[in-house]
Amino acid sequence: MRSASDVRLLRDDATRQRATFLELFLDLVFVFALTRISARLIVDFTDGHRGVYAGLGQALLLFLALWAVWSVTVWSTSWLDPDAPIVQTVIIMTLVGAMTMAVAVPDGFGARASLFAITLVTLQIGRVVFFHLAGHGRPDPHQSIRILFWFGLSTPLWVGGGLVTDGTVRGALWTLAVLIDYTGLFLGWPTPRLGARRIGVQMIAAEHLAERYQQFLLIALGEAIFVIGLAFSGSEFHTDQTGGFVLALASTVLLWRIYFHVAGGVLGAAVDRSGDPARLATGMAFAHMVMIAGIVLTGVGFELFITEPLGHLPAAWLIAILGGPALFLTGRSTLEYQVFARVSRSRLAGLLALGLLALGLLAPAAPHLQPLTAGAVAAVVLLGVAAADTRRSRRRPAETPAPPY
Repeated sequence: MRSASDVRLLRDDATRQRATFLELFLDLVFVFALTRISARLIVDFTDGHRGVYAGLGQALLLFLALWAVWSVTVWSTSWLDPDAPIVQTVIIMTLVGAMTMAVAVPDGFGARASLFAITLVTLQIGRVVFFHLAGHGRPDPHQSIRILFWFGLSTPLWVGGGLVTDGTVRGALWTLAVLIDYTGLFLGWPTPRLGARRIGVQMIAAEHLAERYQQFLLIALGEAIFVIGLAFSGSEFHTDQTGGFVLALASTVLLWRIYFHVAGGVLGAAVDRSGDPARLATGMAFAHMVMIAGIVLTGVGFELFITEPLGHLPAAWLIAILGGPALFLTGRSTLEYQVFARVSRSRLAGLLALGLLALGLLAPAAPHLQPLTAGAVAAVVLLGVAAADTRRSRRRPAETPAPPY
């Protein structure tokens, strides 16, 4: 039975479901973080200093670290009362730490690697310890022990990777650290003698959690729009560049449409109807992580075909121009399964089309196509998926969420 002091920290029916202004303020930091990751990738695709593949791997590790910070914060505020002073203090701590990590991103695998890593572990461990002490162990003292146990496993790898000078060793150590952190998140931090328990297993504010995921995806789309505007405003406004600008905007609208068509708009109802809402919330976090990574990569592709629409098309650019939309559709298909226990054929067809098109453009016998053409191909595939969604919604009644668990 929960004590009165526990109730003051936990959400109840009277707690507002909408995100607080402080939570939205925190999101602004992650807008900046996504712009830094995007700018880093654009440099990797254009100047070749780090190499595209090495740059992609490094950017992915930095992104995953930031996403873990945001995800744990969202789950916490969907379980705990975000208006409680202790919770608000933790959000402010997260804001400061995430901002420090974000400014380190451009050189996060170089001179600022130690700053990124030390800030990450200090933030992750510090807010758990603060919450445990300030809340006197409420509402679940064992959860703090579980989380600290897993952070204790990854902390030496994060700090060690930040301090070494060899980039290859750093990448290996940080990859292991990310695997440990995400294994703990996914499994609910299983700990000897205490077992596993996901955050919010007692009660999750479904509407709040759904809104937070939707808001972050809109943040990613906003970052893509920022890239589009920056790329075009710095161009000569030639006809081909204007065409790339229009194509990129249209593609962004299609990403928005595909996400919010049915499944993306009923996340709260799906969590409410789930027999295991904590597990479903965890799955949704991973699905959104994949979609947002795809949007960031797609935005990089926008930059490439806006600035050099009719130039040479390096094979590596297809990773962004076609791979970004494919990654988005992968995450969106996963989300659809989590909401309805099925995947639309249009999603699978879109993924297959992007894969076959990439192979065709890479074939030695393929004609020499320009970046703008590749971008148009990706947009046509997204348009086909969106059109299929529209046809299906007109023929069938509104579908009720039926999560698989």
